[in-house]
Amino acid sequence: MSPLSRQLVIVAICLGGAVAASTAAQSDGKPEVTFSRSSVDFGIVCSNVKKSVAFYRDVVGLHEIEGFDVSAELASNAGLADGHGVHVHVLVCDDSPDATRIKLMQFKDAPGAKPENDFIHSSLGLSYTTFWVADMKVALGRLKSAGVGTLAKSPVDLAGGLRLAVVRDPDGNFVELVGP
Repeated sequence: MSPLSRQLVIVAICLGGAVAASTAAQSDGKPEVTFSRSSVDFGIVCSNVKKSVAFYRDVVGLHEIEGFDVSAELASNAGLADGHGVHVHVLVCDDSPDATRIKLMQFKDAPGAKPENDFIHSSLGLSYTTFWVADMKVALGRLKSAGVGTLAKSPVDLAGGLRLAVVRDPDGNFVELVGP
């Protein structure tokens, strides 16, 4: 299947799910929300996609799977980009079919502006990403090996024996690691 065909299938599945979600109703008359997947994918536009792929793969511990190209025409027609195509690198936490996909991309000919993100309250919109790790010591070891320091006094203790470590990706986005 070509990358364009794959994208059209994904769009059709999403639109089909949206139509089903908007038309289905529970017995109490409230709309029933139905989705074709139980996870949420999200995209991150990067200033240097190679550095970001390395960070999310080697430091955070995600697995890179096959990416895809989005043509300028498709991106424009969908309202995502104004005449710019892009290659999307895809990373996942595990190999399950419903694994959340982190989609990293760089628009070299149309670099974006970084929002103010001194703290998560500094700007509106997506402020941080949380990854649930199986072993905080292992995660902290990967951070240390990569020369990535945690912010402030993290890791900090949470309830239930969990710890929270906060770092920044290569573009300064907050990344939380939570685990025992």
